[in-house]
Amino acid sequence: MNYNIVGRENEISELEYLLGSDKSEFLAVYGRRRVGKSFLVDEVYGSVMAFRTVGVFIKSEELSEESYRQKQLKHFYESLLDYGLPATTECPKTWLQAFSLLKQLLRRKRAKRKVVFLDELPWMAGPKSADFIAELGFFWNNFAAVQRNIVLVVCGSATSWMLDNVIHEYGGLHGRLTSQMHVRPFTLNECERYYHKRHFHLSHYEMVLAYMALGGIPYYLDLLRKERTLTENLDEFFFQKTKAKQEFEDVYVGLFNSKDNYVGIVRALGGQFYGMTRTEISQAIGQKSGGGLSKMLENLEESDVIRTYTRYGGPQKETVYQLVDFFSLFYLRHIEKRVNVQKGWKSLQRSPQFFAWAGITFELVVMMHQQQLASALRLGTISACYCWKGMSAAGTGAQIDMVLEWKGERTDYLFEIKFSESVYTIDADYEQNLRNKIDAFLHSKKHNPIHSINMVMLTTFGLTQGIHNAPIDTGLTMDVLFRE
Repeated sequence: MNYNIVGRENEISELEYLLGSDKSEFLAVYGRRRVGKSFLVDEVYGSVMAFRTVGVFIKSEELSEESYRQKQLKHFYESLLDYGLPATTECPKTWLQAFSLLKQLLRRKRAKRKVVFLDELPWMAGPKSADFIAELGFFWNNFAAVQRNIVLVVCGSATSWMLDNVIHEYGGLHGRLTSQMHVRPFTLNECERYYHKRHFHLSHYEMVLAYMALGGIPYYLDLLRKERTLTENLDEFFFQKTKAKQEFEDVYVGLFNSKDNYVGIVRALGGQFYGMTRTEISQAIGQKSGGGLSKMLENLEESDVIRTYTRYGGPQKETVYQLVDFFSLFYLRHIEKRVNVQKGWKSLQRSPQFFAWAGITFELVVMMHQQQLASALRLGTISACYCWKGMSAAGTGAQIDMVLEWKGERTDYLFEIKFSESVYTIDADYEQNLRNKIDAFLHSKKHNPIHSINMVMLTTFGLTQGIHNAPIDTGLTMDVLFRE
């Protein structure tokens, strides 16, 4: 079946499988805000939806617990009426009554398969969610699962609530989920397909620039206007109005529990591009390195806001937490702390600040496309991916942007990643720098002596031919990042 959606082939296949199942299914969909979770479910299940409702964001501190519940119940009730419950039905006062009315509605439906979609579940349940969770569990265990023809979909951003109360919950919903779906940001390939669908004619270079500013978030891509240049689009979104500030606040206020220090972690990591250790984060936000910090870091990683990677070459290997949400990185670097924001993106392009930002952010884009790199290098399963720094035999410091290990062919791929607006030229000094990196890695404890070394140079537009290219075994351009 054709859907008005780009990519998401695996997710669509899973949704279609659940719809064709011979038993009831309980699916939890989660992921970063704005990533297209609701659109995906609506697009695939829209024609067979038996009931759909959405939780409403309300600042819980402004209402009593009971008032908050009644507002959510009112919206739930209005949705029941929209899907065919008689108008004479009284509005429920409790979640027990609300789910009883949902049962009545579903019994009236004659469809072979009935999809129930509860969107923005964390907002629907509210901060005091035990009652809601209990009734949702009862609805599934004692009605939906028994009917054998219901697909129950619950959806929410990958918040601590969603993870703790649905994905990892050990109460009424424990073991009841039949499927989980983590909807992730687009890759560059999916972004390109999205641009083509909307008749944009951007070069790969500009698509990479857009990715470095906005990431692969469909909602942000949808804000771009084809009649504007990319510079004009970024100026409009980030610099001309208060959109960016409001969006940053919306992402994290709605994504996580405001009483926890999630935004503090994001801001701390935003100032350290290559990431921080757990101890460094603890010191930066003034919070003990205990279970509470572990939970927040785990939730941020589940939300595709941060990633963890291993850094070798120091006294011991380190687990490093790195901010990988491109929108947040751009906002924190160029908007939040800049005095002259009104100058706009046009004035920043080709400035020293631009190239400093582009150089390190392009590295991150490359690191987030390991599957595409493996395809370009004809690798099997990548055995390990990490960053490395150390000393050469001559005592010169060396740092390697990324190392990919492939044990299948006993080869370590050392990546040197460079951003430029034209073909890149290696001079004599840089050639020596590359030789130092290779020498340092060869003599490090991390190098397996039976492994070969392959020095990969990945640039935006490739390398000029020259006598100083000798250390490079493989040359790649940004085009490989657009592979499926």
